[in-house]
Amino acid sequence: MAKSETSVGSEDPSSSRPWESYHTVFTNAKAGMEGVDKEKVQRTVYEMSKGSKYFENEEKKEAYTKQKIENMRIQYSKLTAQDISHHQKIADKTILDLEATRDLSRIWLHVDMDAFYAAVETLCNPSLKGRPMAVGSMSMLSTANYEARKFGVRAAMPGFIARKLCPELLFVPVDFQKYNHYSNLTRKVFQKYDPNFLAASLDEAYLDITSVCKERGITSREVAEELRESVHFETGLTCSAGVAPNRLLAKVCSDINKPNGQFVLPNDRSAVVTFISSLPIRKIGGIGKVTERILKDVFGIATCEEMLQKSSFLCGLFSRSSADFFLSVGLGLGGTDTPQYRMRKSISNERTFSATKDEVLLFQKLVDLSEMLSADMIKEGLFGRTLTLKLKTASFEVRSRAVTLPSYISSSGDILKHASKLLKAEFPVSLRLMGLRMSHFSEDKNGIPPDPTQKTLSSFILSGDASGGKTSDYRPLVSDVCDNTFSVDENCCPTYCAETSCDLRDSSMENQASDSTSSCHVIGNINEELNETVVPQSSEPQPKVHEPTDTDHTIKSDKVDSCMGQLEASSCARWEAGVNCADDEAGSVSDQKQLFRWVDDYKCPICGIELPPSFIEERQEHSDFHLAEKLQGEESGNHHRSFMPQQRAAQRGHTGSSSRQKKKQKPSPTASKYVPIDAFFVKTNQNF
Repeated sequence: MAKSETSVGSEDPSSSRPWESYHTVFTNAKAGMEGVDKEKVQRTVYEMSKGSKYFENEEKKEAYTKQKIENMRIQYSKLTAQDISHHQKIADKTILDLEATRDLSRIWLHVDMDAFYAAVETLCNPSLKGRPMAVGSMSMLSTANYEARKFGVRAAMPGFIARKLCPELLFVPVDFQKYNHYSNLTRKVFQKYDPNFLAASLDEAYLDITSVCKERGITSREVAEELRESVHFETGLTCSAGVAPNRLLAKVCSDINKPNGQFVLPNDRSAVVTFISSLPIRKIGGIGKVTERILKDVFGIATCEEMLQKSSFLCGLFSRSSADFFLSVGLGLGGTDTPQYRMRKSISNERTFSATKDEVLLFQKLVDLSEMLSADMIKEGLFGRTLTLKLKTASFEVRSRAVTLPSYISSSGDILKHASKLLKAEFPVSLRLMGLRMSHFSEDKNGIPPDPTQKTLSSFILSGDASGGKTSDYRPLVSDVCDNTFSVDENCCPTYCAETSCDLRDSSMENQASDSTSSCHVIGNINEELNETVVPQSSEPQPKVHEPTDTDHTIKSDKVDSCMGQLEASSCARWEAGVNCADDEAGSVSDQKQLFRWVDDYKCPICGIELPPSFIEERQEHSDFHLAEKLQGEESGNHHRSFMPQQRAAQRGHTGSSSRQKKKQKPSPTASKYVPIDAFFVKTNQNF
């Protein structure tokens, strides 16, 4: 192990042992893999992955990690003695503040089922007992039993590599219905000891057993033993437990005596400090392989105690939150209070499968995901507005596409309708993972917005009526995308409707390696939609409602003029500069993005309110509010009101069209009269 660690980050491609710098799959932090030949596993994974898309993606990630380490080394070398002294004072004060928060009054128990999926399958099929077995397929494994882990086989490993490491390995397909059943049985046991237990996943949970120990007059060790026996009696499965003064340490303790064991850390400060001092940093939840490499290669930190010894450098080169976390780990601090209920921000599911270009198969995967997401939302009584589609291509590129809807939805049909449009825009594509996430939930959980009377900019544009009314002869500003879910129309517009919170044609989004959502204002797309929909070029027959009359022509002309007025309201600056907005759609979107910039990426430049970058929907709504204020203020000015009718008249005169009756221009309102914003939007509820 020491030999392979010393060659971490080796950049010599001609090295005779290139697999030693191939950091993927293997980790000895997993229970049951302590005695595995790490070099053999790394060499096998390297040789069988070389040249694949996965290998290429890992090389990109490795190059990024090395660059990150190199940049941090440069910053590390630039720290002067004065800088280090300054950061040491900050670190000392932070450590004192954190130490003051230490709470040894609570007793937390973390229970973790042993190789849960594999154990359930063995329970249902006793012939698998004692044989190396993994749940999954040749493409990917979900877990492996302890017999297979002795060969280096583990979760998140491709099955064909696992078979190379262990030729006798047996594969069992995944059955989540079965795992959910046994998970519910274990949770009934957990509720007897802590009704408010925290479920971290199907196979693990955190329990506050302080009250149980006091009320029954028994020790935490006895509670852990009793709970494990109860789980085995109810399910036939074994579990491991860890007891400690906080949740962070309890999780570490549950992994010490796996499988079917337990470890108790006393509620004593000296015992906690002694325990944490020699603990490898990778054993801590939240420190993965990348963070581990940075701490080791840049600072020489391998144990939790060394975080306190290098506290000045951690405070100098990491953000405040990251430095606080590292110092908390060094002190052995973690959560002790039971988290209060908070309405969840999102709900999601995703599935990995063999890479495929088959559109029918991909749509079927989408149907399954929609049904699962809908079932989860209905179970919790949730209705959401923002739907996000996550995709991972065959080359392991991750894409994220989202749409914010005008109303709250939860049914599988509604979810599938909008998700299929997002997926169609990506074709042709070869995928290996697909996921759906719903967010922006209704606060009262009944699908009705908190204030149903409140209007948004998109509601004015899309409804065609400032008061919410609709008429049969009104054609919306944006055409609806083809609703045929399972057929791909080559002539169908690849962009989504105006409610979409991201431009699906933005090719730069296809190169993002993490989930992200790009937003743009609705008004930015109106120019193109006016050209394509209000004045259609298609020769397809339209539904005939009644015979057109001169009055109809006047009405439709008024609608186009009103739409143009709205367009001019959002881009009057470019009109005055002599720029034709219809020929500069990209500029329109860019101007809207440049209109609102957050100071230091969290403070509103207009009112000073602070909203972190993670509050995507809240920041979007806040910027839309200021945009509406700006539009309203601009439209109340004389020069805009007098300019726009002349511009529209000049445009109509330039076309040379004499077929439409010319609209009589209304006199401009006086300078002192206030014009409400809805006056510039389409109105169709008048009696002509």
